[in-house]
Amino acid sequence: MKKSAYIFNDGNLIRKDNTVCFETEDRKNYLPIEDINDIYIFGEVNVSKKFMEYATQKHVLLHFFNYHEYYVGTFYPREHYNSGYMILKQAEYYLDSEKRKLIAYKIVEGSIKNILQVLKYYISRGKTELSTIFEKIQELLNALDSSMDIAAMMAIEGNVREIYYRAFDLILENDDFIFNKRTRRPPQNNLNTLISFGNSILYTIVLSEIYNTHLDPRIGFLHTSNHRRFTLNLDIAEIFKPLLVDRVIFTLVGKRMLTAKHFDKKTGGIYLKDEGRKIFIQEMDTRLKRTINHKRLGRQVSYRRLIRMELYKLEKHLIGEQVYEPFVTMW
Repeated sequence: MKKSAYIFNDGNLIRKDNTVCFETEDRKNYLPIEDINDIYIFGEVNVSKKFMEYATQKHVLLHFFNYHEYYVGTFYPREHYNSGYMILKQAEYYLDSEKRKLIAYKIVEGSIKNILQVLKYYISRGKTELSTIFEKIQELLNALDSSMDIAAMMAIEGNVREIYYRAFDLILENDDFIFNKRTRRPPQNNLNTLISFGNSILYTIVLSEIYNTHLDPRIGFLHTSNHRRFTLNLDIAEIFKPLLVDRVIFTLVGKRMLTAKHFDKKTGGIYLKDEGRKIFIQEMDTRLKRTINHKRLGRQVSYRRLIRMELYKLEKHLIGEQVYEPFVTMW
């Protein structure tokens, strides 16, 4: 599969003949556009019209983040797999409350089951104090029902997350990374900063994968389709947050790859410095490329490919080929 490119420095992103060049004050970097799926832009970057046209031609998405590392938006090229039939099926399932509730239920169920698998992993490695948290989340999973309205499902998921986040302190055992409570925009401590940053990156990864399917990212099922540009990526990301974002955080903090020196306090919140963002993204990229043995396919599949496969499963559900079942890790 194609890879992602990341730009942290200030400069100009331009097309030169049939190549792409990122120019800074002291150097020029040429990007292998044929091998790139999307580009993440964190610096103050000027983008030329010729480059935007070239990105559209090559089906390359551009994800923009501002000075405070917040996701700003995505340049989403003209869809090359766009399907009127699939858009109609998405709208049909969204407007039919029972059909929508079933998909929403499966997404929440998959998210909670993957949370439980993460906890089970650490319990098996001696963190037995996590057992109480595991049991409480299992009780909430048992209470989840497809007949509930979506607001009730999201309330259960919110309660699960609140309980699950208590496990972070027990897993990490690091005074520089204490959870306290979930805070956003701006995050109020180092751990919340990592969660928010990681979630933003995952949302854009899923969005890039949606671009390569027949699905429309504007029509989600768990999250309400309203004036927000995209919602389907938020849905699918819920399933993979425990396996990608949370596990990356546990690795980076547990191995002291990220420490307090990688954070900066400004404008009432805590933010990652450039070096910290690079470390996080590198580890996320490594995890996305990591493969697992897919029992049904009988071969190794990367986590990034699993996201694409999740979208394909949703497509098959919408056209009536098979009932959607979310991916749940077995490790």
